[in-house]
Amino acid sequence: MTDISAVKAYLINLQEEICQGLESVDGQAKFITDEWTRAEGGGGKTRVMSDGAVFEKGGVNFSHVMGAQLPGSATAARPELVGRSFQAMGVSLVMHPSNPFVPTSHMNVRFFVAEKANHDPVWWFGGGFDMTPYYGFEEDCIHWHQTAKKACEPLGEEAYQRYKKWCDDYFYIKHRNEHRGIGGLFFDDLNEPGFEKSFEFMRSVGDHYLEAYSPIAEKRKTTPFEQSHKAFQKMRRGRYVEFNLVYDRGTLFGLQTGGRTESILMSLPSDVGWHYNWQAEVGSEEEKLTAHFLQPKDWVI
Repeated sequence: MTDISAVKAYLINLQEEICQGLESVDGQAKFITDEWTRAEGGGGKTRVMSDGAVFEKGGVNFSHVMGAQLPGSATAARPELVGRSFQAMGVSLVMHPSNPFVPTSHMNVRFFVAEKANHDPVWWFGGGFDMTPYYGFEEDCIHWHQTAKKACEPLGEEAYQRYKKWCDDYFYIKHRNEHRGIGGLFFDDLNEPGFEKSFEFMRSVGDHYLEAYSPIAEKRKTTPFEQSHKAFQKMRRGRYVEFNLVYDRGTLFGLQTGGRTESILMSLPSDVGWHYNWQAEVGSEEEKLTAHFLQPKDWVI
């Protein structure tokens, strides 16, 4: 038995808790609130921060939308869902820091219900969190993944390795032959453990995001940087944009369901750079990012 109202209440509270936590990290900027409704059904609350002491741009979105038919991005791998009406709710965030030594972070937790007359409802949870550094630090990667492993405790020992690998595989930019970041967790279609256990796991992922990210942002936010560091950050942000617009299922789902464009594309950074055939200097920290940090590995000691 599913409890949609309990999931929605949790997500609304999670959005508020995360916004308060990130405002504390920034110390200057506040999130603005933009509530919206969707003609096809549902709506949401978009919270956006910009030009802060730490965060150049970031957003924490809550949405609860309904529709008469799931889009192709949701049914491509599950043709049995074609023709079903749906409800989808979730919290999704991306934070783009100003300082190149502070990583970008992303988190999403979501719940879907697909229904059809004379058929049992089909429901599932999904989500995860991942981190995209511009300059790598071993201790940051270890902390991030240790916290990710801790978040997986409700599902037992095997969950972390399974969802870590899924994250590594998912956030992969095929046309660049490189990973977007150092990974974390990614899960989808979760219903096998039953509603209560699946909901508990989704809550654990959502509740561990600030524990994973805040200490790293606090540690790196005052690191001195040069314009060369900023230029590299902008170039790497270009990779982030490429992934989100070409491959990300959440972006495609939102656009295919007629979602609110401003909220969907909130994930994109405000200042990005592309350079033709850019190559990192051999032995540089910039080369080390892709050669070492963005290569999937076991960060947990």
